[in-house]
Amino acid sequence: MSDPQLIRIGARSSPMSLAQVDRVQSELAARHPDLRTEVVPFTTSGDRWSGALVDLGGKGAFTRELDEALLAGTIDLAVHCVKDVPGDRPVPHGTVFAAYLRRDDIRDALIHPGGRTLDRLPPGTRVGTSSVRRVAQLAQRWPHLETVPIRGNANSRLAKLDEGVVDALMLAVSGLERIGQADRITQILGVEEMMPAVGSGTLALQSRADDHAVIDAVGALNDPETFRQTTAERMLLHVLQGHCNSPIAAFASTEPDGRLSLRARVFSPDGKTTLDAHEWDRNAMALGTSVAATLLRQGAHEVINAIPH
Repeated sequence: MSDPQLIRIGARSSPMSLAQVDRVQSELAARHPDLRTEVVPFTTSGDRWSGALVDLGGKGAFTRELDEALLAGTIDLAVHCVKDVPGDRPVPHGTVFAAYLRRDDIRDALIHPGGRTLDRLPPGTRVGTSSVRRVAQLAQRWPHLETVPIRGNANSRLAKLDEGVVDALMLAVSGLERIGQADRITQILGVEEMMPAVGSGTLALQSRADDHAVIDAVGALNDPETFRQTTAERMLLHVLQGHCNSPIAAFASTEPDGRLSLRARVFSPDGKTTLDAHEWDRNAMALGTSVAATLLRQGAHEVINAIPH
């Protein structure tokens, strides 16, 4: 860029969020050496709240303050984990996702101090997770385990594991890698064993829709295939109108011939009901819509609407 510019980047103040911002700053600096960036940390209502997310209005508790700061002009760019961005409604009017960074690992990981895998954990083992998606799949495949709600950022959850609050912990592989804790992983679960959340492993850069200078600057960071995959996944979630208590899992991948594959499942909270769909298309939005329609024909609305929220 010919003229130095300043981009104020807003992010949650957790170690993981700040590590994500470091990545954005590094990638921006590599492409625009004259561009200056400044980090504006936020502690969101979701970070402060220790209860159930549904009591704060769902996943938006992690993004609301950043949305407001972006629209108010306090920051120019927000960095989000896509899986934390509500999918049942569009991003706030006046904002856009200007880029999706190249996707990281989408899988889930188990951390157990004794080095055991899920199959080898004894009955009654307390597995900490705040994800209804993980709870449903654990109940389905490993019903002998007990799930314990655990909130807070990844570092605080690891501390609670070390304190013995839980016996084992489920976290995202990508998150553990971002905070330098991947060496604690006991087991990485394949996508068939534990289907990922919509947007897993993807970082989104959100800007004001009319801020063309920022959109142009960060556009170079966009990964086209991640953009296609995430668009398909989020369209699925939007059509399903899943809320934060809905155990919905999905992942898109790109086939060698350029088509997108989208696999999705909707679970009842106890894991006893599973709806499954898998389709292919070159158009991301059409694919997300079609897979959601298939799940709705199987009864997804009834499963989702039966869950309190």
